[in-house]
Amino acid sequence: MLHAMRPAVSTILQISGSITALATPLTAAGELDLPAWQAHLAAQLAAGTQGIVVAGSTGEAAALFDAEYDALLRIAVEAVSGRIPVLAGTGHSNTAKTIEANRRAAALGADGVLVVTPPYVRPTQSGLLAHYRAVADESSLPVVLYNVPGRTGCDLAPDTTAELALHPNIVGIKEARADRERMEDLLPLRRPGFAVLSGDDPTAVRAMLAGADGVVSVASNVVPAMFRRLCDLALAGDAAAAQAVDTPLDALYHFLGIEPNPIPVKALLSLAGIGHGLRLPLQPLSSTHAAEAQRLYVDITELEHRCRASAA
Repeated sequence: MLHAMRPAVSTILQISGSITALATPLTAAGELDLPAWQAHLAAQLAAGTQGIVVAGSTGEAAALFDAEYDALLRIAVEAVSGRIPVLAGTGHSNTAKTIEANRRAAALGADGVLVVTPPYVRPTQSGLLAHYRAVADESSLPVVLYNVPGRTGCDLAPDTTAELALHPNIVGIKEARADRERMEDLLPLRRPGFAVLSGDDPTAVRAMLAGADGVVSVASNVVPAMFRRLCDLALAGDAAAAQAVDTPLDALYHFLGIEPNPIPVKALLSLAGIGHGLRLPLQPLSSTHAAEAQRLYVDITELEHRCRASAA
């Protein structure tokens, strides 16, 4: 039930650099693997990750029960202890349910909310405006827009984003469309208090060199130190050095799209001992890709070790 009193507008949340959309570790039986979750969080912090998303699409949010969502977010907030922003995935197909999810995230200590465009229902642009304005009006946490048309069935147009960017409680957008033109349309909206983030790993360097503030990444689940280095270089404008870090990751980017996210990244994490299962209707990586996963895991582990050694 919605509260009658509107919460005060939150303070500005600064988000930039390498932000990991965390996968949720599960046991082979499909239960939460909380020790693996804690290990995953610790590894991200040690590698220099600059923000995390808990229970986004990569985190299988749609498959989580409320008590599981609460446990994941509570543990993440405690582990991070204010060192980096914790964004909670809260987007639903209904505005009132999204508002309630934001209140839940606030009560659990999140720093902000990542709100995907309402999946399945395919609202118009005016519907998206009304949705996000209502969500932002009622949220005590800063709101980051999230556009991923391939998942949701609707596309948040740049003109709509421009109107939403004027709201004092909407502090950024994660744009997962890979086309150059979309990022070019969004970059003029950047200002203190509104960040433009790539949501597409293969084009993230291009986006940051053009002016984007960072990336919300799937790949950084398994190569967090490389992504921190890649973001540092790209945001500093060092194109040659950033691309030198990025190019060896091409095989990883390809692999992460070989089956629906988060199946491939969870296959790689399982090889590292971070979780072992998914929940139906998602299934483990097909056996036809098992050998490729093994080879790639060896390669990216070596790349990650080299990156950490060079930074030491």
